[in-house]
Amino acid sequence: MEIRKASEAVTSGAPTAMQLERINALAKARLNGEQVYVFSLRLCDDAVDRDGERFDTAALPALAKLFIGKTGIVDHKWSAGNQIARIFETQVVKEKNVSYIKAWAYIRRGGANDEIIADIEAGIKKEVSVGCAMARAVCSICGSEYGTCGHVKGEVYEGQTCAVILKEPVDAYEFSFVAVPAQREAGVMKALGGTTKLKELAETGGVQAEYRALCKEAELGRRYRKDLEDGVVRLGLALELGISEPVLRSLAKTAAADDLLALKEALQGRLDESLPITTQMGGFSGKGEEVESGFLI
Repeated sequence: MEIRKASEAVTSGAPTAMQLERINALAKARLNGEQVYVFSLRLCDDAVDRDGERFDTAALPALAKLFIGKTGIVDHKWSAGNQIARIFETQVVKEKNVSYIKAWAYIRRGGANDEIIADIEAGIKKEVSVGCAMARAVCSICGSEYGTCGHVKGEVYEGQTCAVILKEPVDAYEFSFVAVPAQREAGVMKALGGTTKLKELAETGGVQAEYRALCKEAELGRRYRKDLEDGVVRLGLALELGISEPVLRSLAKTAAADDLLALKEALQGRLDESLPITTQMGGFSGKGEEVESGFLI
């Protein structure tokens, strides 16, 4: 899944000797301290953001490493001409009750870049958003894959607000200067792309047909799960387990797909045992009635 979240940029100006070495490890031609401008960013953290989502704390170190060497752009426009900066160092910082990824990026001085540097110094270009991919999105209430359970992010369940926890980083693409960050404490910020962003990427990349095929497969998957849930509820009621239909349906919605299939098979087996299939007419045995052959037609 594509992720976009936002944070904040903190300026620092000229690079230190150690920073310059790390920058030159990424540069093709060796740069000196007067040629580059360095600033730090708070990319993303493990607090719940405006989208009702948060990064898993355990995923931050791996995600931080993926951002090293990634480019900085504006408004997530993926083009070579839109590249203005590059991340050369990251680390995970724990501050009070929040852990976040801090990054350092550099901009080559000169030309139009000096205007960008001036905007950063003036606090105009401050908010940023990151583009990355996470393998899993998990419900904070029940631990199931979000979307397979009945919980909705932002809703409160027994005093606990549901949120989506983003786990298992797969890739990091870029960070971008944006107008509004998703995370309230973000400086140069992170971003999580959902279905809408995936659709935009499909249109940009010319793979609309593949995107439509994935949507159809996803719809078939949703229908299959609905059939499984209905089957479990129907079997549970037929077996008279003493569980009401709303409770059965709630249990079915929160169960993982494999568990739901196993439960349905187990309930079906129990029903087959309690209600064995019998024929309506028994077999016929004995001597058949003799009929005079003269009356046969």
